[in-house]
Amino acid sequence: MYTTHGLLFEVDRDGDNFFMELKAIGKLTHQDYEQITPLIDDALEGVANPKVNVYFDGSEFEGWELQAAWDDLKLGLKHGKKFHRIAIYGNQRWMDIVAKIGSWFISGEVKCFDTPFDALAWLREE
Repeated sequence: MYTTHGLLFEVDRDGDNFFMELKAIGKLTHQDYEQITPLIDDALEGVANPKVNVYFDGSEFEGWELQAAWDDLKLGLKHGKKFHRIAIYGNQRWMDIVAKIGSWFISGEVKCFDTPFDALAWLREE
């Protein structure tokens, strides 16, 4: 059986303000983070005080392999102070876990939403 997994990533920048959209598919692996981490690092490189809002679509997320969970932790420790808001939509089983763990390592707010519309609306507030 073939299992699809991966992270889709898109970033928009306006000055020091960033909007990142991530979609997790399947069970994430170390290789997924080897691909996505340099993209996030490059996007934020050279920006002294970035304000990053993230929309995380976990509707097809099924968890992490052990090494991928460690990679996710390292990414949060490296960039956690740069995140302003993270809106999580998707798989209810994982949403609360991701939000709770994420809130330990980022300085901004993390909230879970039942619809993508509500998640995106919250990110656009202010």
